[in-house]
Amino acid sequence: MNLNALSKLTILYAEDDNDTANLTSLVLEDYVGRLLVAKNGQEALNLFKLHKVDLVITDILMPKMNGIELIDAIRTSSTHPDVPIVITTAHTETKYLLDAIRLRVDGYILKPINVEELLHALDKAILPFLQADEIASKNLLINAISTFVGGKKIAIIQFLLSHCDEDNIFYGSYEDIIAHLNVSKPTIVKTFKQLIDTGILIKIKNKVYKIHPDLDQNAKNNALKDSNS
Repeated sequence: MNLNALSKLTILYAEDDNDTANLTSLVLEDYVGRLLVAKNGQEALNLFKLHKVDLVITDILMPKMNGIELIDAIRTSSTHPDVPIVITTAHTETKYLLDAIRLRVDGYILKPINVEELLHALDKAILPFLQADEIASKNLLINAISTFVGGKKIAIIQFLLSHCDEDNIFYGSYEDIIAHLNVSKPTIVKTFKQLIDTGILIKIKNKVYKIHPDLDQNAKNNALKDSNS
């Protein structure tokens, strides 16, 4: 179970029963990055439109807008319609499960909610999306670096990666690279242009660049290692 991944997520939780909502929220707050709690489907939909939500947990029977109506509204919206959705349900609500399946829910939890089952359902629901992001991230790097041949260009990329701050921002200058790598300015200019064209580097402003935010450090290291092998 990837609990570290959960710690980076914003989760929207819709539940009209106060006791259930409070107890489940106490558990979720220990594991997720940010928790948004709604007392009914309409309130949940409003929060979904206002925030970037990574996963939705919803009860089915709620006032104003029930869980099925909420899921339908999310799936037909222009705002992240493919967001993972997990429903919480009691045994007496099985008649709603067919509607939930039709609307492509990613998991369900039977009430009363068990902590281990809850975390397992969340992990299972989010895993395909995390894997897709990781693959896209690695493909972007591989495609970008595969366009570079020659030790000097690879050395420039390595210099950028090793001299970024924690936000992936590079504040160095061409002169810094020249001094460290003994490489010509035209080569640096050409390399920067190729990095920008392939999406690995984003120009923030004059002389300030950012490594693509979807590229984690492990992906960078692996791609650079592969390019030198």
